[in-house]
Amino acid sequence: MERQPCKEEYRDDLPEEDFEVEAEADEPDESSGLYEHFRFVADKGQALLRVDKFLVARLEKSSRNRVQQAAEAGCILVNGKPVKSNYRVKPLDVVQVVMDRPRYECEIIAQDIPLDIVYEDADLLVVNKPTGLVVHPGHGNYDGTLVNALAWHFKDNPDYDVSDPRMGLVHRIDKDTSGLLVVAKTPDAKTHLGKQFFNKTTKREYNAVVWGVPEPTTGRIEGNIGRSLRDRLQMAVFPDGDMGKHAVTHYEVLESFGHASLVRCVLETGRTHQIRVHMRHIGHPLFNDARYGGDQVLRGVPSSTYKAFIENCFKTCPRQALHARTLGFVHPRTGEEMFFSAEIPADMTALIDRWRTYSSSSAAQ
Repeated sequence: MERQPCKEEYRDDLPEEDFEVEAEADEPDESSGLYEHFRFVADKGQALLRVDKFLVARLEKSSRNRVQQAAEAGCILVNGKPVKSNYRVKPLDVVQVVMDRPRYECEIIAQDIPLDIVYEDADLLVVNKPTGLVVHPGHGNYDGTLVNALAWHFKDNPDYDVSDPRMGLVHRIDKDTSGLLVVAKTPDAKTHLGKQFFNKTTKREYNAVVWGVPEPTTGRIEGNIGRSLRDRLQMAVFPDGDMGKHAVTHYEVLESFGHASLVRCVLETGRTHQIRVHMRHIGHPLFNDARYGGDQVLRGVPSSTYKAFIENCFKTCPRQALHARTLGFVHPRTGEEMFFSAEIPADMTALIDRWRTYSSSSAAQ
């Protein structure tokens, strides 16, 4: 489909809750994992003025209440740092409004893209995203995304506006990561679910195939994650301090294949590329993760036979071997604890089977 012409930019996009970026997020523009939506520089003669009043005067279709909620969610920055709504803007202050997704500057076209819907009711929808599907429209991906698929799914629902940030995806995962995502169908549902992600009360587990076998076989990885200083397309682990944001991943080896292993990762925080970065940090990059060096032979004797085996594995699972397998949260309206699971997809399953066969045959020799 050809890219559709842009409409006038949608401006009523201040959040009503915090959006902590999911660990395997599509590439954001800032090391914080948040996208800038608006930026204002106070004049030299700016009188002291509360930041909520400052922004209401400059943002169309935004109430003071919504600006205050955005500030409470950490989405209002002054000179690069989050502020509360009572902060007084001074001359030459740089005021930013940030969110967890890019601005939708173009019309969202409804497209009939199949969705694997795990659960749906009047308040929310849980979808099992396949690998290769981008979550949000953005640079280079103006259509064919999960948001376009949701626009089609909700095209007959007059209460759902795909361009309204008060509803929709609560978190996101990478294009080449498969697994579970929750979509809010109402503003109240998104507010409630967003707070659960912010407060880290959701239950999220990933399965991954990594190079080597981590020692110990269960552990906790802690290290600030931020934009790499050498390659802006990568995230990196920094020593504790001002660089990056606090991040914690728990892992457990489920099955060892000698030169690779199947692991379970449980998120304590949610940072951009968190699992991919943390596993590389401890010397075990995700298998076939091109961005973080996992698309090379990192373990084993590189004989011609072994190289051929690895190349076949790369072809079997032509992406980072990562799957968001489980998702748990409290229902925003009923208060019921809900838990969902999505089986590992066919490409990763085939990869695991190949490693099992190789490991068994190697042990028998």
